[in-house]
Amino acid sequence: MKVLITGTSQGIGLAVAKLFVQKGHTVIGIDRQAATLENDNYLHYQADVRDKKHLPEITDVDILINNAGTQNEADIDINLKALIWITERYGVQPNIKSILNIGSASAHTGSEFPEYCASKGGVIAYTKNVAMRVAPYGATCNSLDPGGVLTPLNECVINDAELWAEIMEETPLKKWATPEEIAEWAYFLTVTNTFCTGQSIIVDGGESIKHNFVWKE
Repeated sequence: MKVLITGTSQGIGLAVAKLFVQKGHTVIGIDRQAATLENDNYLHYQADVRDKKHLPEITDVDILINNAGTQNEADIDINLKALIWITERYGVQPNIKSILNIGSASAHTGSEFPEYCASKGGVIAYTKNVAMRVAPYGATCNSLDPGGVLTPLNECVINDAELWAEIMEETPLKKWATPEEIAEWAYFLTVTNTFCTGQSIIVDGGESIKHNFVWKE
């Protein structure tokens, strides 16, 4: 299948692109950075997802994975607005089989930078909207909402022993996901899955269910 993935130069997007290539799919990546994946089945476009005028001409996309995102930079413009027009341009069309939006557990908990939470919360609502509109094509649309993932963007806390210990106290499974683990979820939700749609799947090691109930013994 023809798979379009945004934000493929590092982190989750790179891991997802690698997995789909390994599985024999044709992968097209869009990222404002240069390609870091070299494979005959991978085509890279260096472009900013916010730049409508210079997005590549790509037709008949089977699977769209909206992964491109930022944190505390231009959250709403990149994480939400650009995701919307990428989806409207490449995803909502008769050939589509599946759309997956990479959201965040923070959309459910509000535990992040304000605009980041707002942008990812918007992704959840938009996911439901798109799911209804692509259903006549027999296609699904879901959001995959990770908690902590071991990516370069998170190294500032991963490499801080004190902060890392504090984070682990809030994570029942006492670990963060690797990008490769999230890629497996992305593959399942877009290729294996044909019935779950309009849903937001939280994969966060239990962080969003953590509660500190305090009572007198």
